[in-house]
Amino acid sequence: MADRDTRLTWTAGFASVAVSAILVGLKLWALSATGALSIAASLADSALDLMMSIAAATALVYAALPADEDHAFGHSSAEDLAALAQSLFILVSAGLIGWSAVHRLMTPEPTHISDEGLGIAVMLISMALTLVLVWWQGRVAKLTGSKVVAADRLHYLGDLLPGIGAVLALYASSKWGVTSIDGWVALAAALVMAYGAVGIGRGAWDALMDRRADPQIIASIAEIASNWPGVHGFHDLKTRTAGRRIFVHLHIELDGEQSLREAHEIGAGLRRAILLAYPQADVIIHKDVAPTADHPGT
Repeated sequence: MADRDTRLTWTAGFASVAVSAILVGLKLWALSATGALSIAASLADSALDLMMSIAAATALVYAALPADEDHAFGHSSAEDLAALAQSLFILVSAGLIGWSAVHRLMTPEPTHISDEGLGIAVMLISMALTLVLVWWQGRVAKLTGSKVVAADRLHYLGDLLPGIGAVLALYASSKWGVTSIDGWVALAAALVMAYGAVGIGRGAWDALMDRRADPQIIASIAEIASNWPGVHGFHDLKTRTAGRRIFVHLHIELDGEQSLREAHEIGAGLRRAILLAYPQADVIIHKDVAPTADHPGT
């Protein structure tokens, strides 16, 4: 399952690099022909996507490296670092686009936009490519829980709104000579990008600060442990997240009169059950003697 998740995240990462490179080329051509700020906003986001997608693909490859002497718990935190960096870059990009949009809206002179038909064609092609990539990244993010893929997907979702707006702005300019829509679309895109970046950044920060796993996951693990045959109770259930990984530490209480082999089989079976429910987990189970009437404190 882990190998499957790694392959899926790699395909999503490398696909985003290829698509972003194509989008940058198309939008550079369209911007030079039209001079539309909405295309410039979409181009800036795609250029940022290209840089971040390369960084994300690198982080995904590094995060998949097995544990070693210096990184006993693996390298999965590289995904959180990459996601945090992506969110910061998105915020900066959103700020620049928003500032440019406000400046253009406050400029009294009308903005000249030309070759609207070419711009519309390029944006429609770009949006079609982006929709396919976003669909695939959404599936991968849902199946693997990768924050890096989710953050990369946000870049391309951020492309769609200014892309749609750019088509509308170019059409309005061509049909009625209205150019103010261009600035409003860029401003709306900047706000959407900033909102999404804050959410991605918060999740990455929580993981880097060893925040617990989702409460529903914790409750599910607790239910599995409490109903497992041979387990008289459990305590000190602790979790933390790193990238796509969930680290689980659990103390179970067993009959002190049974053999070491029997105790081991109970613990190993419980561990397999948790991994079956959550393949991305790394589970460590400690075995304690269950309290008895004669030894209530054991």
